[in-house]
Amino acid sequence: MKAKYDQAVVFLKSGKLDKAKDICLEILKEQPDNFDTLYLFGLISFQSRNYQKSADLIYQAIQIKSNHTEMYNFYAIILIHLKKIDEAIKSWDHAIKIKPDYAEAYYNRGKALHELQKKIEPAIESFDKAIQIKPDYAEAYNNRGNAFRDFNKLNEAIESYDKAIQIKPDYADAYYNRGNAFRDFNKLNEAIESYDKAIQIKPDYMEAYNNRGTSLKDFNKLNEAIENFNKAIQIKPDSYEAYYNRGTTFLELKKIEPAIESFDKAIQIKPDYVEAHYNRGKAFLEFNKLDDVFQSYSKAIQIEPDHDYLLGEFFYLKNSLCNWSFFNENLEKLKDKILQFKTATMPFSTLSIYDLPSLQKISAEMYLKSRYSKIDILKPIAKREPNKKIRIGYYSADFRTHAVSYHLVNLLELHNKSKFELIGFSLNPEKKDDEMYKRISSAFNQFINVSAKSDKEIAQISRDLKIDIAVDLMGFTKDNKFGIFIERCAPIQVSYLGYSATTGSKAIDYIVGDKFLIPKENQKDYSEKIIYLPGSFMVNDSTKKISNRIFTREEIGLPKEGFVFCSFNNYYKINPKIFDVWMSLLKKVKNSVLWLSEGNNIAISNLQKEASQRGVDSNRLVFAKRTKLLADHLARLKAADLFIDTIPYNGHSTASDALWSGLPVLTLTGKSFASRVSASLLNALGISELITYTEKEYEDLALELVNNPDKLKEIKIKLEKNKLNKSLFNTKVFTNNIELAYVKIYERYLQNLPIENIEIE
Repeated sequence: MKAKYDQAVVFLKSGKLDKAKDICLEILKEQPDNFDTLYLFGLISFQSRNYQKSADLIYQAIQIKSNHTEMYNFYAIILIHLKKIDEAIKSWDHAIKIKPDYAEAYYNRGKALHELQKKIEPAIESFDKAIQIKPDYAEAYNNRGNAFRDFNKLNEAIESYDKAIQIKPDYADAYYNRGNAFRDFNKLNEAIESYDKAIQIKPDYMEAYNNRGTSLKDFNKLNEAIENFNKAIQIKPDSYEAYYNRGTTFLELKKIEPAIESFDKAIQIKPDYVEAHYNRGKAFLEFNKLDDVFQSYSKAIQIEPDHDYLLGEFFYLKNSLCNWSFFNENLEKLKDKILQFKTATMPFSTLSIYDLPSLQKISAEMYLKSRYSKIDILKPIAKREPNKKIRIGYYSADFRTHAVSYHLVNLLELHNKSKFELIGFSLNPEKKDDEMYKRISSAFNQFINVSAKSDKEIAQISRDLKIDIAVDLMGFTKDNKFGIFIERCAPIQVSYLGYSATTGSKAIDYIVGDKFLIPKENQKDYSEKIIYLPGSFMVNDSTKKISNRIFTREEIGLPKEGFVFCSFNNYYKINPKIFDVWMSLLKKVKNSVLWLSEGNNIAISNLQKEASQRGVDSNRLVFAKRTKLLADHLARLKAADLFIDTIPYNGHSTASDALWSGLPVLTLTGKSFASRVSASLLNALGISELITYTEKEYEDLALELVNNPDKLKEIKIKLEKNKLNKSLFNTKVFTNNIELAYVKIYERYLQNLPIENIEIE
């Protein structure tokens, strides 16, 4: 029998498992209780991946030798493969009971507790015991580090990895894991150094290249990140994570086609990869291919309905397409998730969905928590000698042909440069062929393109330039870099103009508003203190030209006769509730039309269908083509009779443009910042009679203005007079007011006074 057993061992070592198995069966036929053969047969079955057979054989062997500790250890490993975790733990416990100094059993038990049962503290205790028995147990230190990392005890994790490396200097996995811990800490230089060491030891370490790429991406070294993802893919062509990471990096580089190709490849390898479907949708959004976005989001939500941000972003997309299927259902579902403090939507999306500032605040807070909780914040800014002039930094990705720049540019030109030094931080690549980019960049004392820098680097540049007041012009709008303000780029940080809600962040000290926009009772819904400007919070360019061109109704597609209601707000601001009111108006006002801006074809088709379903001829919706010049657009607005506003997201630039062109704006006012903007403008113009508070008031007043042309004419005359006399369109007056605010908050800072709401008279 000994000779046969030895022959079976030889076959096992040479990989001839079937021959080894046949010999074992032959031996066990004659000696069913042959312990060594049962163990050998169990090992053969394990290598053949017949785990149940292996478990049966080893269990039989244990019955013969009940104190064989190695057998209990092996039996536990087999049970892990059978997903019988609790039984495996009991087997290791039995081995340890027999042999209290069995370091390997403690180690394996710790791995199972951590990786399979997520019982982190008991896992750490097991690793500690293994290390106590075997102080040079590098693997135990490494896995102990992994457990500490999952426990978010990053210092302890790094200490464990360091100990493993000290014991075993060529331990590539420990360097890799240490890199992951440093990355969690946002210590990106240290992370990259650790990945470099892992790759030096193990040149084909795909995971190290992949995570090195993500660290470089976080550093905003995007092209270097792409190189690392390519290397990871070269090593492991089926690495869907590397394809996905390469896709998100291309997306940040605005290389949309390569991004989509990378996401497609990741999905080809892993069809249920929800993140790839979601980000593929975001890539198509850059092309404004909303049908493709819809398909990608639909697939993602089908795979994982509760995926971070997906429900809200899909709802927002549907609203952009004026696809209102399940509108009320989604409204309630999303609201419930936000109130449960889940990351259900991006903060910006809530502005057009809910007239609830408290909900918008929660959404912002949850986004900040998920996006910036692990950031390694720069040290506090120490008090320094005051600059000769107050240095104001303006931060935006929209210093180009964009509504924010159209509003802001004249303010920058009129700023008192003897008292203020203005530094513009452009977060987008240069737009040298863009006329607004040229104009606005020349309005600053310094204009710096920091689009290639990381948030931390931009914050440090700001500190080095001794910025006194940092003005965030973006909030959570597209292409923002809010991390700049989390890093604290200036001692005073202000939110203004670009984002119509609270940021929910303690990093922002003030938000610019006015008394109508943010009434006293709404202050509780803002994490910032309020700078109350007189009149309206909104700056306008008083040099903005209106073309002398006379547009006939016929040439812009409007009927020669009949009342023209107009709303040039973005489609995502239109919801079924306000559309019901608009269609009611069209039905009650004979020969009237609704003039809308031309957008995507899907939305246009959906709006036409919605009109027909409400008993209105879809031809009464007229869609205005874009004009090349803003001045021409402002001139053609005179062809309309009344601008009818949206809620909960009012017109901002669109309402301001309408008023500047002499077109009255009828608004429905709510509770949130975004729903009170048009009323703020009207209030500042002294035309509060166009502000309504209920749908009935809104519809009734619209009908009154239709049926009483003299009253509408009086309002138009009043508008023409007041836009010249009131402060809303007087940029010089506005500039003086906001400069007074800057001086006031800076003086409070110098005097160590608390941050409080302030009013400028």
